Amino acid sequence: MSVVSREDLLKWDRNDPLGPMRAQFRIPAGTIYLDGNSLGPMPRTTPERVAKAVEEEWGEDLIRSWNKHGWIELPQRCGAKIAALIGAAAHEVVVADSTSVNLFKLLAAALRLRPDRRVILSDTGNFPTDLYVAQGLIELLDKGHELRLVEPEKALEAIDDSVALVMLTQTDYRSGRRHDMAEITSKAHGMGALVLWDLAHSAGAFPVDLRGAKADFAVGCGYKYLNGGPGAPAFLFVAEQHQNQVRPPLSGWMGHEAPFQFDRDYRPAAGISRNLCGTPAILSMTALDAGLDIVQKAGMTAIREKSVRMTELFIELMETHCADFGFELFGPRDPEIRGSQVSFRHQQGYPIMAALIEQNVIGDFRAPDILRFGFTPLYLRYGDIWDAVQILRDIMTDGSWDQPKFHKRQAVT
Repeated sequence: MSVVSREDLLKWDRNDPLGPMRAQFRIPAGTIYLDGNSLGPMPRTTPERVAKAVEEEWGEDLIRSWNKHGWIELPQRCGAKIAALIGAAAHEVVVADSTSVNLFKLLAAALRLRPDRRVILSDTGNFPTDLYVAQGLIELLDKGHELRLVEPEKALEAIDDSVALVMLTQTDYRSGRRHDMAEITSKAHGMGALVLWDLAHSAGAFPVDLRGAKADFAVGCGYKYLNGGPGAPAFLFVAEQHQNQVRPPLSGWMGHEAPFQFDRDYRPAAGISRNLCGTPAILSMTALDAGLDIVQKAGMTAIREKSVRMTELFIELMETHCADFGFELFGPRDPEIRGSQVSFRHQQGYPIMAALIEQNVIGDFRAPDILRFGFTPLYLRYGDIWDAVQILRDIMTDGSWDQPKFHKRQAVT
């Protein structure tokens, strides 16, 4: 890439086809936001959309809004928008609950489809909540299931005919390394296993092709690259061929065949809707809907092209301008197997990140020593990347990162 100067990058910004998208987000002045992989910023349309839902729909139309404003179909409508981003059919995705709850639902459903097998295969780099949910389900079922963990690079070879379900996060939350979804799914199917993908760091970050990979199940969150806000509802995917075989473990009324007949016996709805449970969170789902519109408008191909260019730029600048400060690239150098984030290791990673954040360069820290930077092309500029690296170089040069206040651990890192 051989970037010469900040002026070169400002020219890139002037010619950036996604440049106008930044105006659709509320980014505080002077802030370089490199944490969209943890919480996306607020779209400018969100307050108005949510205010309308509060003031007009809830405030004026009250319970009539379930019909008049289509509240009852909102989980499916949002699901259809997400489906277009992850290579699924509209009827294969629904928005509901949290990622952890959806994971529990699909884990339990998948194990029911493989009653003669007892192994859930995952990797040591998986996000901890996924492992916790699997451990809890195994304890609850009490049928001798095993959570088998291998190193991420060995996941493919570890799939054998004892495995009921392969449960993996496609993009490692720490390093940004991507599993080959198609290759792993194909191997699992060849061994008679099912596959459940966590797309928390994939959906909205780069094109995903669930149907092309013949994936069975997937879950993901709405508050990262989809910009749905803190605690935004999550989504789940069930491939069409499994939908009417799945028996949801949380058989709530919204997943009933006819919820407003109020039958005493549960009969699951046909298709993806049987995976709903309780009443949908309309206000937070409305916020998510606003975020999805922006991602759809930009298009995943354009987002991915800029993401690759940005992550490549960041690595080059770090290794050129911060080479003397002990940073070590943690994650793939090859963009083909990297998500939309870059991580560096440093033994003083926590105070360095805290000092950066005080300078309004916002990334995050992951134990034990990882500085994590997310790149969201919808609002991030090339000039921001140059500035972020220079600010990092400055706090390393003058030692300001080593102040006692930066070593004090906050509750959320």
